[in-house]
Amino acid sequence: MDVKIAIEKRRAYRSLELVEISDELIEDLAGSARLAPSCFNKQPWRYVFVRDKEQLEKLHKSLSITNKWVELGSLIIAVFSEVKNDCVIKERQYYLFDTGLASAFIMLRATELGLVAHPIAGFNEDAAKRVLGIPEHMRLISLIVIGKHSKEFKEELTDIQKSKEDPRPERKQFKEFVFIDEFTKPFNK
Repeated sequence: MDVKIAIEKRRAYRSLELVEISDELIEDLAGSARLAPSCFNKQPWRYVFVRDKEQLEKLHKSLSITNKWVELGSLIIAVFSEVKNDCVIKERQYYLFDTGLASAFIMLRATELGLVAHPIAGFNEDAAKRVLGIPEHMRLISLIVIGKHSKEFKEELTDIQKSKEDPRPERKQFKEFVFIDEFTKPFNK
């Protein structure tokens, strides 16, 4: 699949079906992150790939109430890092940016493989870190839920979540986030 097609096809669906999570799939997804660029090639990202049913159930307890649908996923990837893993240049901390790039590579590769890779922020960071054994001083940035898209709505989805499954949610116009030469000159295409 062409990268542009993967970008266009990538969606944060919530209606999921189970899919087998093999060591080969984990190696494939992690291998995509491994190739991401980072400041001075420091590769600050760290991931815990959670596929064990009992471990997933423990992790589900750290989720916000609106993320009941996450229980439909087959894999949760915990994305974490810390400032000292990456460059700090004139107070600019690169670890979040670089880890985000690597995580986007995982999400695009999952899309190419016909999977959904849905990043979420609705979780209790401390509780999730305890379940996963992530040291307190590290930042649990996101969880990425992996599964196969189901055309049928699952009961775990709220009515609002069902309404956002299709069509693709509205995207900002270029003039809202793209500027030419300086911030006062929006791109009006």
